[in-house]
Amino acid sequence: MNAAAEVRRHDDADVLVGDVASALLDRIESAQARGEVPHIGLTGGSIAEDLHRELARRAPDSSVDWSRIVFWWGDERFVASDSPDRNALQAREALLDHVAVDPAHVHAVPGSDEVATAEEAAEAYSATMRSEGAGFFEVLMLGIGPDGHCASLFPGHPALEARDAIAVAVHDSPKPPPDRVTLTFEAMERCRAVWFIASGAGKAEAVARALADEGTVAETPARGVRGDETVWWLDEDAASAL
Repeated sequence: MNAAAEVRRHDDADVLVGDVASALLDRIESAQARGEVPHIGLTGGSIAEDLHRELARRAPDSSVDWSRIVFWWGDERFVASDSPDRNALQAREALLDHVAVDPAHVHAVPGSDEVATAEEAAEAYSATMRSEGAGFFEVLMLGIGPDGHCASLFPGHPALEARDAIAVAVHDSPKPPPDRVTLTFEAMERCRAVWFIASGAGKAEAVARALADEGTVAETPARGVRGDETVWWLDEDAASAL
């Protein structure tokens, strides 16, 4: 059984971002020192973008070998690959274009300019994960929405019930754009560490529901993801309802 979630509180978003960056670089360095090539799952959103910029800023002073990291995403918007709505584009502009990654180790979900449907994108992403994945993430980073969603698994959505699948298409997302691709719960649970990162009072109620003793995954999908280690990285505003 996976261990209970740990909560780490920080004074504000800047301190939160700095501490997550330090912990992630340390984690990658340790994995590489063991001779491993860590697989890291990235997320989107404003706090993730701040984190990516901080990682890029610290990269020159780190011993991380960026060419020996494999990058994935927990979910993606099914739009053109050059759309600013893409989590992958945001990560490239804030981090990946500024460090010496191996392009063959960056696995983005195909965009709508590359395949015809979100289902095809999910199938292609799943196939890539089967052929190029390690079978687990060293760290999977996730956000949480004010409604309690994580990745693109939304409250009450059929994708919550997906089984025996790595990634699935999501339609009629309550947040635009409506078509997306997301990892399933089963895929996201194959992690040494799941790190939820949340900032701001707008996330406080959802964080409290996700960490409450009682509640359902259907109401708060973030309750459904646990790794061997699960850490909630919160600023004081996001933690204010705990």
